[in-house]
Amino acid sequence: MSAERRERRAPELRTERLSLRPLRAEDWTAVAAYACDRENAAYMIYYPMESPEAVRRYVERTAAEWEKERPSVYEFAVWLGTDLIGTVTLWMEESQFPELGWILDRRFWGRGYGGEAVQALKGFAAGELGLTVLEASCDTRNAASARVMEKAGLSFYEERERIYESRNETAREWRYLWKAPHF
Repeated sequence: MSAERRERRAPELRTERLSLRPLRAEDWTAVAAYACDRENAAYMIYYPMESPEAVRRYVERTAAEWEKERPSVYEFAVWLGTDLIGTVTLWMEESQFPELGWILDRRFWGRGYGGEAVQALKGFAAGELGLTVLEASCDTRNAASARVMEKAGLSFYEERERIYESRNETAREWRYLWKAPHF
């Protein structure tokens, strides 16, 4: 893939307070700080990760997606100044529709950064990729994530079972949907 084409697909996104850029392999240590934290990842399906080494492997695989002609994952590192505070992700093959996801370091919760980052990713998905429908979900015990989805313009459409395979736990989840205005 040419550098020009990659740059077009992998832009740096900016919000009022944040900058988002494609996740890079060298970001793994910052990601490990919150990805291995059980409290930080209590309601995440694929987290917490069992070790910093597992985080490194995950970040390397995910960062490599940006090099593909058709990535199955678009993951952006979320920066507040010089601090990597989380990631926002668009999974292209996760469910019926492309799915939005996010995780922030808990030291930055409750300040609107999640919603701001999700809005930027939603804009990328619609503007750069031409997507017209997006999904997102959260554990029903995670009201903060539900608020992020609502503030980002997603609408509740379903409650269903959520399975945490790594900890042999079943819970309930809320699913939200966004449709482009012209769709």
